[in-house]
Amino acid sequence: MPLRTDALRQLPVRTVLPALEEALGTRGAAVLCAPPGTGKTTLVPLALAGLAGPREGASVRRVLVAEPRRIAVRAAARRMAWLLGETVGGGAGPDAGGRVGFTVRGERAVGPGCLVEVVTTGVLLQRLQRDPELPGVDTVVLDECHERHLDADTAAAFLLDVRAALRPELRLVAASATTDAGAWSRLLDAPVVEAPGASHPVRVVWAPPAGPRPVRPAHGTWVDPVLLEHVADVVRRALREEEGDVLCFLPGAGEIARVSAMLGDAAGAEVLRVHGRAPAAVQDAVLAGSAGRRRVVLATAVAESSLTVPGVRVVVDAGLSREPRTDHARGLGALATVRASRASARQRAGRAGREAPGVVYRCWPEAEHDRLPRFPSPEITVADLTAFALRAACWGDPDARGLALPDAPPQGAMAAAREVLRAIGAVDGDGRATERGKAMASLGLHPRLARALLDAAPLVGVRRAAEVVALLSEEPPREYGDEVAAVWRTARRGRDAYAARWRREARRLEGALPGGTGGQGSAGAADDAAAGLVVALAFPERVARSRGGRAYLMASGTRAELAPGSGLGDAPWLAVAVADRPVGAASARIRLAAAVDEDTAREAAGALYAKAEEVGWSAGRRDVVARRVERLGSIELSSGPLRDPDPAPVRAALLEGLRREGVGLLRWTREGESLRQRLAFLHRELGEPWPDVSQEALLARADEWLEGVLGSARQRADLERADAGRLLGALLPWASGDAARLEELAPERIEVPSGSRIRVDYGGERPVLAVKLQELFGWQEAPRLAGGRVPLLVHLLSPAGRPAAVTADLASFWRDGYRSVRAELRGRYPKHPWPEDPATAEPTGRTAAAARGAAGRGR
Repeated sequence: MPLRTDALRQLPVRTVLPALEEALGTRGAAVLCAPPGTGKTTLVPLALAGLAGPREGASVRRVLVAEPRRIAVRAAARRMAWLLGETVGGGAGPDAGGRVGFTVRGERAVGPGCLVEVVTTGVLLQRLQRDPELPGVDTVVLDECHERHLDADTAAAFLLDVRAALRPELRLVAASATTDAGAWSRLLDAPVVEAPGASHPVRVVWAPPAGPRPVRPAHGTWVDPVLLEHVADVVRRALREEEGDVLCFLPGAGEIARVSAMLGDAAGAEVLRVHGRAPAAVQDAVLAGSAGRRRVVLATAVAESSLTVPGVRVVVDAGLSREPRTDHARGLGALATVRASRASARQRAGRAGREAPGVVYRCWPEAEHDRLPRFPSPEITVADLTAFALRAACWGDPDARGLALPDAPPQGAMAAAREVLRAIGAVDGDGRATERGKAMASLGLHPRLARALLDAAPLVGVRRAAEVVALLSEEPPREYGDEVAAVWRTARRGRDAYAARWRREARRLEGALPGGTGGQGSAGAADDAAAGLVVALAFPERVARSRGGRAYLMASGTRAELAPGSGLGDAPWLAVAVADRPVGAASARIRLAAAVDEDTAREAAGALYAKAEEVGWSAGRRDVVARRVERLGSIELSSGPLRDPDPAPVRAALLEGLRREGVGLLRWTREGESLRQRLAFLHRELGEPWPDVSQEALLARADEWLEGVLGSARQRADLERADAGRLLGALLPWASGDAARLEELAPERIEVPSGSRIRVDYGGERPVLAVKLQELFGWQEAPRLAGGRVPLLVHLLSPAGRPAAVTADLASFWRDGYRSVRAELRGRYPKHPWPEDPATAEPTGRTAAAARGAAGRGR
């Protein structure tokens, strides 16, 4: 079958092929910036191989094309083979050719004459780590590098190392569908070659929701049903208003299923679903084009780039994307629904103009568009970096500091990743890959799963281990259930796309292990026990113990819950394979788990086992608790009382109790409270060296003033017996000598004219002397405190002890206020003296008769 030259001539990228060849000839690397639909993914690799374009017929080169997704790999290979008039991987006929092939994990279609091979970036990384020289490969094309997938960023860094140290002749092309080529140009030290875009215009229709209730923001994987209903309405509107097929972008497979159900048989159109888990037959049908009936293609971001969906003239964009998020503290990963970036919105809109003028309906207000993020978040900044860290370690750069990455990995995420790798024996104390770690990296699995496969195979058999790990490498459909062993049995019987992929992956893993001949293992473990062991080995920090009902506590310390109705609810222990923690939720949700026994949990999570003597303050008991404890991470296995604990942690526990409960734990006598109030008054009025005795300050200096009690106390009761006032004396300014002036500056009691010594109250804003009025006859001025700075506030009391007047100026009171008080109270208290001239009267605390009798006896 001849080369389809007419189709090739229509691809705009052909006009820049000479410039691309020149850049590669002079610099060995180039950044190709070409909008969707220009032939970047299909014509460029063929031209670089010498199979089409200016070099057609010249000496051929072998080209390796790396795509971020499996669906894009198959589609690109199929399209290039079609352009050459061949079949992918070659066939039996004389014209089969086989010059284009592809490889994804678990599937390979590559003939002996293959010149252009399309692979996933994950496969490319495996090859680089197996043999960095990439023997036989002349050019590597990193397609869709603008999407900033971690594997693509890593592959670019490794390839730059290879060009610098091993193969300077290896040519490298970074292909991007957006105009953000400057960063890649600087990274590769390469020129930018820009291809013209397709000439078909795309009209924008702003179609935000306008219902009675506003759309609530997405969080986690939850999307407001109001938005999904609106998207379905916009699809129906597009079918009414425009011609051609409709491509609708939604964040995930769940939203695709819900919108598909809402649409039903919308306007007689066929509704198709495209996402990473869609069966290959459905993907092929979408990419093959319409057979006459209009189509609505509901797709995730897999359709943003690399794929051309024939017949599409309309795009409906929900404006959402899914990005990975990792809770490094809890070891949980999840997907987050976020607003799509402006770059993604451009990519999506461009799908409507691939073949003819088109229309994009954007389901958000025009005013919000400029506030969208400019580009998607680089995956390296948000994802779990365990696999990346192992790759870097195997590459010889454990910290990844020498790698030419577009963005440096976050140090916290790298530290968490190295912690995991050390725990499973993949790296040594310096972070360098061990032989075991290199074996893990060669399996093409996440290091956790590689550990489970290697360690479980001798215990449960190679086939069982491979099958369970294959289940864990791609999360099963939700309808399979949440019990690993039951999911395993369902996959064995299954005839759906997931089951087919699972079988391929299980065979691949079985063959990758020594002795992978299908044996079940000498132990002959039952499926349920085998499933639990493999999951626990993969995720030891997620072994979980029941807390009653559906609640569990993981060894990591994370609380988790089973879904209502789960068949795992009676299990005392679980090994959790899949869990996520919704935004704002108190507990994680268990999505997939296996029942295990305590012995299995201990075996798998042995690195987390610890015996310890624990001394601390119990908030529940409000006392010091000293115990001997066995733990599996945060799970308490057993405990008993600890006698004669080390005094140091006891002291620390008592201090913690004081911080929690406050200094009220101590015994405060009236004298102690008075001393604290006097010191607070002097600190407020005079400052240093008089100490701050607020609760915060006393707790901060607890080691200093509580030294006496903390040295001997063993429990709360010992604190409660301590006389806080006596201990507080340690904070007085003895060194400066000011402590001796305490009584002078803030006397505890003041002697009044009657001879009584009255306690001063320092508890308010000003010190108060509350005394019966008759005891102050003749007293024209009360003493001033704090070295004369603060006058006493005198509360003049009636004979019944109630305030009759308040004054800081006694002379003024006797002169102006006493008469009215005398007139009001003398009739009520006739037995007490009420002289007309208090300045000359005898002060007394007694009644008038008693005072006269005492005076007579005195004479």
